[in-house]
Amino acid sequence: MDYPATTGIAEQHARLMEELRIYGSNFNQFSRLFGSWLGLYSTDTEALLEIVYGEERGVPLSPARLASRIGLTSGATTSLLNRLEEAGHVVRSRESADRRVVTLRSSSQVHSRADEFFAALAHQLDQAMSRYTPELLSSFEDLLIDLRTTMSAHLTERHDEPRS
Repeated sequence: MDYPATTGIAEQHARLMEELRIYGSNFNQFSRLFGSWLGLYSTDTEALLEIVYGEERGVPLSPARLASRIGLTSGATTSLLNRLEEAGHVVRSRESADRRVVTLRSSSQVHSRADEFFAALAHQLDQAMSRYTPELLSSFEDLLIDLRTTMSAHLTERHDEPRS
């Protein structure tokens, strides 16, 4: 859909993208604060949150998938997982029929600490969303899915391009 800039649509798109960028930046900052609160390095925090998000989606991560998600080598990911495991934040398990497959799980300690840290923000975000109709939220959800899908496709394409 191409709209003439005179209708204000282009400006609205720019404002929406800017608000999403700011939200993403704030989300990342809040995640870093959580990691700092736990005494973690920023990369360890990113990894831990990816593990938690995978569990929440019902798709727990393997070490290889985690490495891909956070952009580390397998060796660096192993070192990171060793730190998280020694700190009691992560458990490696073999849940597959193929015993070579390792599944990453966050510990119950992490869940209780995350609930404690994120509860107030989660409540405030729920309150903010409750001001909108289910229909509007559904439309916004569709928009976010479209934007995420577009970004994911672009990242995949860019990842496949040679670096020179």
